[in-house]
Amino acid sequence: MRKLRVNNGKSAVIAAITVLVLAGCASGEAANDDNAADEPAVTAGSEEVTDGEGADEIPAEPEPEILDFVDVFGQPYQVEINPDVEKHTYEMDAFVHDGDRLAYQADGYEYRLGVDVSEHQGWIDWEKVRNDGYEFAIIRVGYRGYGQEGRVCLDDQFYTNIENAQKAGLDVGVYFFAQAINEEEAKAEAQFVLEHIKGYELQLPVVYDPESILDDEARTDNVSGEQFTKNTEVFCRMIEEAGYEPMIYSNMLWEAYEFDLERLEQYPIWYADYEPLPQTPYHFDFWQYTNAGSVDGITGRTDLNIQLMPAG
Repeated sequence: MRKLRVNNGKSAVIAAITVLVLAGCASGEAANDDNAADEPAVTAGSEEVTDGEGADEIPAEPEPEILDFVDVFGQPYQVEINPDVEKHTYEMDAFVHDGDRLAYQADGYEYRLGVDVSEHQGWIDWEKVRNDGYEFAIIRVGYRGYGQEGRVCLDDQFYTNIENAQKAGLDVGVYFFAQAINEEEAKAEAQFVLEHIKGYELQLPVVYDPESILDDEARTDNVSGEQFTKNTEVFCRMIEEAGYEPMIYSNMLWEAYEFDLERLEQYPIWYADYEPLPQTPYHFDFWQYTNAGSVDGITGRTDLNIQLMPAG
């Protein structure tokens, strides 16, 4: 079992749960030691503390809380939970699976189901999707190729998907598959998104989706967690300044080893995890709970999501 410590996103890229093999624009173009914490200084104010009578007692540091989780391949990990990042309050036994459908059956939260799609799903009958019980869609607006050239491309089905999904009555958000290696490229990715969503009213956030490429070399292989965090901050800030709500796509590996969650805490999380229950202790608003769902109106398998909203 691999045991690593959170290091504010400065560890190497491990893996991402979702694997997108990008065609067209993609062509032409990888832990810290689990050392014990430093011993606390034996001082109280400016006075030396001794073992003599009346000496101040220094409370022992609390033991770090450890999270055990697995990645999409079943590889186990252990990581210290960051006590300074907001935790979710969802009840695990309230998540109820019924085939492809997921429900949350507890007081405090309401839920609804949705899909996320790209050109890989081809043409979609959004009326059938809506009639099948799915109320929202997160649609890919574009992506940056993961080859060295790193061209930014529009998703071939974006305009068709957003117009037909909204016409069918679904609430819509968009996402961009990112491969920025620095802040300037992240800024360009945000500008690209803003250009293509201009004139559309979005009901859901604009999502920044940086991922690792598992089956090929990628231009982001040597990008640090610190840099990924900076890129994400730049993108989200630009989206917010333009009047849209930004959101970040993540999974447990990225929350443990890449993102500095304290710096990104102001932004909602779209969490991806294909285990029966979400493994993250941290707060999220959307959970992508499978990448192999079956939906009327969509050919083949697709991603399914649940949105959790405070009741009342």
